[in-house]
Amino acid sequence: MAKKKGNHFRGGMSELMRQASRMQRKIEARKEELKAETVDASAGNDQVKAVANGARELVSITIDPELLKGEDLDMVQDLVVAATNAALNKATEMVDAELEKVTGGMKIPGLV
Repeated sequence: MAKKKGNHFRGGMSELMRQASRMQRKIEARKEELKAETVDASAGNDQVKAVANGARELVSITIDPELLKGEDLDMVQDLVVAATNAALNKATEMVDAELEKVTGGMKIPGLV
């Protein structure tokens, strides 16, 4: 029975760590790029529109002035919340899908 050399395992672990480090750099670079990309969502038949970026930040809200004339404040606020949540969810989905491309579909705790 042949003995395994300790260096073989270390070399393998060292290579694994290098690959993880490269993947982490790719993930961070892609996250930076995604900050410039936006998604939008709307509520109330497009009367309220929200735009979010890949950093999962709200970029803008647009409210149709006609909505403000006919609806009560509670309804308008509900539509703003709905549009905002939808835009932020889309941003999260976009980021997750893009990072999955970088990782090849692997879910790696601490890297994504």
